[in-house]
Amino acid sequence: MNDDRTTRPRFLTVAEVASELRVSTMTVYRLIHSDELQAVKVGRSYRVPEVALDRFLADQGITVG
Repeated sequence: MNDDRTTRPRFLTVAEVASELRVSTMTVYRLIHSDELQAVKVGRSYRVPEVALDRFLADQGITVG
């Protein structure tokens, strides 16, 4: 049986991304607005797909996993 929860992408809040990267939330917003970090706007908030964060880190030369 296919469970949708295992196939749907996981989205992170700006605060969660900032915590992962150990930077301020403003830095994350700058990355989003400069198109360095992919994000989806939901209402007035942004959500970052987990795969986009992994891709961003890989582009920076950081091994994920």
